Amino acid sequence: MPNRIKNKIELIREKIREHDYSYYVLSQPIVSDKEYDDLMLELKALEDKYPKLRADDSPTQRLSSGISPGFKTVRHEAGMFSLDNTYSIEELSAWDERVRKSLPGNSACEYVVELKIDGVSANLTYKEGKLSLGATRGDGHTGEDVTPNIKKIRSIPLGLSGVRPPDFIEIRGEVYMDKRDFSLLNKERMDSGESLFANPRNATSGSLKLLDSGVVAKRRLNFFAHSLGAYNGLSIETQWDFFARLKEWRVCVNTHSALCGNIKEVIDYCRDWQKRRDELSYEIDGVVVKVNSFSQQRDLGFTAKSPRWAVAYKFPARQATTEVVAIKVNVGRTGVITPTAELKPVECSGVTISNATLHNFDEIERLKLREGDRVLIERAGDVIPKIVKVVEQKGENPYAFPSKCPACGERIVKEKEEDVAYRCINPDCPAQLERALLHFASRNAMDIESMGEAVVAQLVSLKLLRSLADIYKLRHEDLLKLELFKDKKADNLLRAIEMSKRQPLDRLIFALGIRHVGQKAAYTLAEKFGRMHKLMQAGPEELEKIPEIGPVIAGSILDYFSLKRTKRIIRELEDAGLNMNRQSGGSMVNRLTGKTVVFTGELESFSRSEAEELVRRSGGSASSSVSAKTDILVAGKDAGTKLDKATDMGVRVIGEDEFKEMLK
Repeated sequence: MPNRIKNKIELIREKIREHDYSYYVLSQPIVSDKEYDDLMLELKALEDKYPKLRADDSPTQRLSSGISPGFKTVRHEAGMFSLDNTYSIEELSAWDERVRKSLPGNSACEYVVELKIDGVSANLTYKEGKLSLGATRGDGHTGEDVTPNIKKIRSIPLGLSGVRPPDFIEIRGEVYMDKRDFSLLNKERMDSGESLFANPRNATSGSLKLLDSGVVAKRRLNFFAHSLGAYNGLSIETQWDFFARLKEWRVCVNTHSALCGNIKEVIDYCRDWQKRRDELSYEIDGVVVKVNSFSQQRDLGFTAKSPRWAVAYKFPARQATTEVVAIKVNVGRTGVITPTAELKPVECSGVTISNATLHNFDEIERLKLREGDRVLIERAGDVIPKIVKVVEQKGENPYAFPSKCPACGERIVKEKEEDVAYRCINPDCPAQLERALLHFASRNAMDIESMGEAVVAQLVSLKLLRSLADIYKLRHEDLLKLELFKDKKADNLLRAIEMSKRQPLDRLIFALGIRHVGQKAAYTLAEKFGRMHKLMQAGPEELEKIPEIGPVIAGSILDYFSLKRTKRIIRELEDAGLNMNRQSGGSMVNRLTGKTVVFTGELESFSRSEAEELVRRSGGSASSSVSAKTDILVAGKDAGTKLDKATDMGVRVIGEDEFKEMLK
C-alpha cells in the first residue's frame, strides 16, 4: 500500500483533531462547518477504501452509533475516592490547619483550587496515547464501561497530542451539560411528551448510560479533567504541573482553576465564585481544594473513603422546606402521565414555589413520598423546583399509584419495560386532545392567537373539537356558545385561524406534535423533503440518513404517519387549505443569506425563538454563542457578555431596528 495514502490519511486526521480542539475546547473554530464535513467525508472514504488503515482513535470512530447490548463492569487501576465536604469558611480553615499539622515539620503548602462542576465523574484510560476505556466512577473501585458514549464527547480527545504521552494513564474528570443545552433538551422532551430531567447532572447521568450512542452524541455533553489516577511512564511533581501537561495533551481543563499560596487566597477564591456562580454556562455547587505537591499528598494519605489532601467547599444550597398538600397527575399531549407535587407556598431563591415536579412515579417511590409529608425542595437558577428528600414523614397513607388515566378512565401502561414513564394509550383521551390542540395553536407552532386553555377546554367539552383538523371547521355560531364570546371576539379568533393556514411547512410539522420532533427537527424535515406527502412516504433509511434525525426520531415519525387517523387529519388539513409545501410557504432572501446571527439582551418586537426563526427563513443560521463564525450580533435591551465578546472579536453589532430593516 503506498505510503502517500497512509500519510494523507494521517494528515487529514490531524487536521480534524486540530479543528475539534479549536471548536470544542478553545471555542474558536477556524473552518466552516462545510469544510469540516468535507474533511470528515474524505477521511471516511479513504478508510472505507483502505480498511487496514482504519484506527481506533480516528475521528471517524465518533460517527458510528447504534444500540449497545449493555454495559460491563470494569475495575479502576487506582481507586476513585469521594471528597469530604466543608460547609463554612471556619470548617475550611480547620481543614487547612489539620493538613499543615499532619505534614512533616508542619510544612507550608500550596493549594490548587477548582470549580466543583455539578456533573458525573468519569475515568478515562489512555494506553500508548490512545483512549482505550471510558468508565463511570461506580463505587470508586469498579464502574461501568461506557466507552462508546465517552467517545461521543467532542471535548475528550481520542488520542493525546503534543508531548509524548505516558504508556498508561488514568485521567479523571467530570462530564457535564451546559445550562442552555439542558434547557433545550428538557424543552424537546416537554414538546414530545416525555418526562423532564430534574437538573443538568441528572440529564448527564442519564445520557452517559444510554445504550444508543447516537442519542448521546446529540446531547452535547462536555468534559473537564481534574485528577490523576494510575499511570506509568510519567514524571510529574504537582497538581498544577499535571494541569499544564493536560493542556499540552489537549485535554480540557477548567480555565478558572488557580494556584493559591495559602488558605487566605483559597478563601478569597471561594467567596468570589460563590457570588459569581450564575455567570457560568454550567452548574457548580462549590470549590475543590487540593494540596498542590504530589509528595505532600503521599505524606497525607487517605482515610477509608477520602483523601486527606483534598476537600470540597460546598456553596449554600438554594433550598427550603415545606409541606406536600397533594400529589396530582397531569396527562401530556402524547399521553405521558406526569405526577406533580402541590406544595404549601414557600419562598426559595427569591421565588414563591407552590408546585414541584416529580418527573415520574419511580421518583415518588424513591422518595417514599406521601401527601402531608414535610419535604426539602431545591431551586437552582431557572431549573424547575424539585423535591430533594422527605425531612419529616407526616403523611398517613402511602401514595396510591393510579392504574387508570385521570382524564378518560382508560388503563395506563409502560410501552417498554425500560421506560420510566406511564402513558395513556387511548387516542380519544380528552386531556391528550386538549394538550395537542394547545400545542398546535401555540406561538411557535400555528400561532392561533386567543386559542388558550379556557377556550380549548370549552371547545372540547362541547365536542366542537375532536381532532386538530376540526379547528378549521369552526363556525361563527359555534364560538358564540363559549363563555364571554361575542361577535367581535368570535371574528378575531376565526381570523387568527384563517391566518394560520399561511404558516410554513416546518411550523405545521412541529404543530402536529410528533413525539421527539421539536422545532429544529421540524425545520430540518421541511428543508429535506419540501412536501408533507413526501415526508409521509419516507422510509426508515431515508430518515435516519439525516444527521439531525437518527433512529429514535425516525421511529416516531414512521409510527405517527402509519396511523389511519393521522392520514385522515392530514387530508382534512390539506382540504382546509393549509400549506403542505415548503416552497409555497415562501422564504425571504436578503442580506442575511449565508450569515450566522447571534442575539443578546431583550428584544421588543420578537421572542428569541421568533427572531432565530426569521433568520433561518432569511437564508441565515442562528447561533447561541459568539465565535469566529459569527457575522452579526443583534443587541437588545440589557445586552450581556456576548456583546463584550463580539466587540473584542470585531463582530458586526446591530440593534433591533436595523435587524428588522434587514428582514424587509
